[in-house]
Amino acid sequence: MHVTVIAPDRAVFDGEAEAVTAPAFDGQVGILPHHAPFLTMLGEGRLTVRAADGAKTFRVRGGFLQVVDDTVRVVAEHATTD
Repeated sequence: MHVTVIAPDRAVFDGEAEAVTAPAFDGQVGILPHHAPFLTMLGEGRLTVRAADGAKTFRVRGGFLQVVDDTVRVVAEHATTD
């Protein structure tokens, strides 16, 4: 699945991934390929993107996560590499 992580000032990640875990406003969510359409507000915590070449982690706060057509978009109010 294709994953894009965007902060207000830059694109933080853009590539293929095998799994994503993210801090939703009400707890952790996990996304795998072919996930059903989904939209949630982000909370604060660690976002992990597991790709074939290893996991990449980011600290995020606020924003939203959307899953549509095997594409995950994370638009965060604040995002930094962990």
